[in-house]
Amino acid sequence: MSVEAVDPAIVAADAPVPRFWQRLGLPGLADVHVHFLPPRLRRRVWEYFESAGPLVGLEWPVRYRWSDADRVAHLGRLGVRAFSALAYAHRPGMAEQLNRWTLDFARATPGCLPSATFFPEPEAARYVTEAIADGARVFKVHLQVGGFAPTDPALDEVWGLLADAGVPVVVHAGHAPVGTEHTGPDPFAALLARHPRLPAIVAHLGAPDYRAFFDLAQRYPHVRLDTTMAFTPFLDQLVPFPAAELPRLRELGLAGKVLLGSDFPNIPYPYADQLTGLARLDLGDDWLRAVCWQSAADLFGLTAS
Repeated sequence: MSVEAVDPAIVAADAPVPRFWQRLGLPGLADVHVHFLPPRLRRRVWEYFESAGPLVGLEWPVRYRWSDADRVAHLGRLGVRAFSALAYAHRPGMAEQLNRWTLDFARATPGCLPSATFFPEPEAARYVTEAIADGARVFKVHLQVGGFAPTDPALDEVWGLLADAGVPVVVHAGHAPVGTEHTGPDPFAALLARHPRLPAIVAHLGAPDYRAFFDLAQRYPHVRLDTTMAFTPFLDQLVPFPAAELPRLRELGLAGKVLLGSDFPNIPYPYADQLTGLARLDLGDDWLRAVCWQSAADLFGLTAS
């Protein structure tokens, strides 16, 4: 699947984004869940989404099938001052090559957090150590797509390395959109029982098991969650957020445990929908400031200048 020209309709739909963060008095947005991939893998991922593959399970048109340069420029127009370049390995032998690409991408892309990944394989501890030494500031693993348990013995040293280095890892641990034997709160809780200092960021607020993942975030000091796709009409129709958990969501957000995530560019709606959904919760401007900038700024040492 080839890249497409920038869609003026999407650009127009996203035009209100700068006004959103300017009204809050923020220097911009920090998005911890953005994907940039090598061209061949990016093409395969987009094809998989748009074919409604078995781990997607529904129609999912990717709205930002643009070149890397156009997507970086769009993030700049929106005021996304800091963003990740998350890649994730789905088989042995690919993580190390992905890390070389994503770390090179970050070096060439202002605002991009150096990002890396790993897979349960004998070499994992070595190349994770090398990635950290090379500047990696955030990792990503996808238990659903990767098809592995977080407690796989081959990863035990890796989790320990991340905990010791204080480098966060974004973990797709929830069942949404399609659950597998390795997703859900129980496998993730088993991981945290072994590595309670692990600085993990649970993707998608742990959907659909919001309550259970909130429990883990409250129990473990270094566990956070990202908002990716939550509160958008697209996800609300699949796994709506329980209204009874809104007070806890506010509490967690004000405590620095909820970070903005979007899944850009692999989303079937405009980027602005994510922010509109967060604002619609009416949890207060302080909550929005924490979620959309300050908590990530504290975690990654971002500055307003």
